[in-house]
Amino acid sequence: MRNATRMTISTFGGLVGLMGMEHGLGEILHGNIKPNGLMILSWPDSAFFQILGGEPTMTIVPNMLVSGILATLVSLTYLAWVVWLIDYKHSGWVLTILSVLMLLFGGGIFPPIFGGLIAAVAANRRATSIWVGKFFSENVHLVLAKAWPWAFGLGILSWLAMIPGVPVLNNVFGVENTSLIFIILGCMFGFPGLAELAGIARDARGKTGMVGWISREAPQ
Repeated sequence: MRNATRMTISTFGGLVGLMGMEHGLGEILHGNIKPNGLMILSWPDSAFFQILGGEPTMTIVPNMLVSGILATLVSLTYLAWVVWLIDYKHSGWVLTILSVLMLLFGGGIFPPIFGGLIAAVAANRRATSIWVGKFFSENVHLVLAKAWPWAFGLGILSWLAMIPGVPVLNNVFGVENTSLIFIILGCMFGFPGLAELAGIARDARGKTGMVGWISREAPQ
């Protein structure tokens, strides 16, 4: 996997792992108690996460402490795999299994869903590259290649805008806007998806690495 594509998958996959661990930590702090049902809140008593509904998730484990430990370990494994072992032949399947386990063990709702999308891209990256090459024109390829740093950066900002951004705005400045949360959530899906397409186009043109971040590319 080439540089821009790999950097995109590893970065956003790493954020998925961190968010799953955040859910797990909240469940660990519940202690050795039984959950009220399948759907639970990772941080029900936290004023910081109140704006996010206490971070809802689900678990099939009948013990909050054990569920939190499992969620943390699975999320940590996902993070380590997507960052250091993503080039392994069967990474797509491994990340898919870890995403399912993250969902079942209390690693959140959104992180496992996004983790599954990353797993699908990792499993089908060759087919995706071929599709991008055939579907888009040369001019679109050029635009995408040049847009990668922007899409990548805006994607990271979108994730940080959700956590810790939204809770900070709510707790420090009293901002409580549901529409803003949904807009940010859309950006959290949209910009990483665009960054992946742009990364494929960038790698295909040989514009990889961090050079594009600090220097202007020469005309093609």
